[in-house]
Amino acid sequence: MSYRVGIGHDVHRLVAGRRLMLGGIEVPHSHGLLGHSDADAVLHAICDAILGAAGLGDIGEHFPNTDPQYKGAPSSLFLKLVTQKIRDAGWVIENIDVMILAEAPKLQEFKPRMKYHIAKELEIDQTQVNIKAGTNEGLGYVGTKEGIAAYAVALLRKQDGSSV
Repeated sequence: MSYRVGIGHDVHRLVAGRRLMLGGIEVPHSHGLLGHSDADAVLHAICDAILGAAGLGDIGEHFPNTDPQYKGAPSSLFLKLVTQKIRDAGWVIENIDVMILAEAPKLQEFKPRMKYHIAKELEIDQTQVNIKAGTNEGLGYVGTKEGIAAYAVALLRKQDGSSV
C-alpha cells in the first residue's frame, strides 16, 4: 500500500461585519475572517493538506482568489471539489488532524460540530477527523486577536489497484 502525508496552513485577518466560519460552521463572534470566499481558515488548511498529500498543488491553484465565481463561496464547496479531485486520482483519506490558533473566541464547544461537518463533507467517519484549538498566549497576530490561523495534516492511501 502507498501512503502520503500533506500539510496545510491558512490564516485570515479578523474584521468586523463578517460571519466567522471555522470548520464549516458559523461560530458566534464579534468579528469574522476577511477573504475572497467565506475565509474559513480551517477548511482552507484541510484542502491544502489533502491536495499536497495527493501531489495536486494547492488551494490557490484550484480556486484562485481572482476568480469571481468563488467570491463569497462557502469553503465547504472547495472541500467537496478537492475530495472529488483526489478520488479521481485514486486516493482515499485515512485521517485529518487540525490545529486552530485563536485567542478568541474559545472554540472547545464548537469542535464536535466542526468535526461532524468536516467528516460529512469528506465522506469519512468522524473518528478520522481530529480538531485541536489553542491560543498564542497573547503573542503575534493571533495573540493580539488580529487573525486566526489553522494548520492541517492529511494522510492519504492509494486505493487498491491504483498506482502512485
